[in-house]
Amino acid sequence: MKKLKVYIDTSVIGGCFDNVFKKWSNKLFDEFISGKKKAIISETVLEELEQAPKEVREKLKEIPEGFIEKVNLTEEIINLSEKYLKQKIVSPKYRDDALHIATATIMDVDVIVSWNFKHIVNLNYIRRFNSINILEGYKVLEIRTPQEVIDE
Repeated sequence: MKKLKVYIDTSVIGGCFDNVFKKWSNKLFDEFISGKKKAIISETVLEELEQAPKEVREKLKEIPEGFIEKVNLTEEIINLSEKYLKQKIVSPKYRDDALHIATATIMDVDVIVSWNFKHIVNLNYIRRFNSINILEGYKVLEIRTPQEVIDE
């Protein structure tokens, strides 16, 4: 059976230490650690983690090397994220959110997971991101919370 490729943004990693989100973030991490699912992270996530507390920065190290993929920013990712900004889906202040969506789209993941309800896991934003994706010839991107993605 094909392993689900799951792009995780920084909120999911930090969620492992948040009282509200830790149950679901840690269950998702357990599925990465066991190899049930493959974690996809980006250069953007790694840059954001540089500002995070040590325990959050260290969390990714729990996932075995074969079950995590790190993606560098490419011209294609940057160009797609710029299209989101040009259409004012998010403002330049939230460029990283656009980069997360663009990376997940270009990497053709099965789903992107986030706890960012303002700009990512938000139906109005999901529709707007996906309208650009369709216009640009990409597939519709599934955007969910960790709670919706874990096997239970």
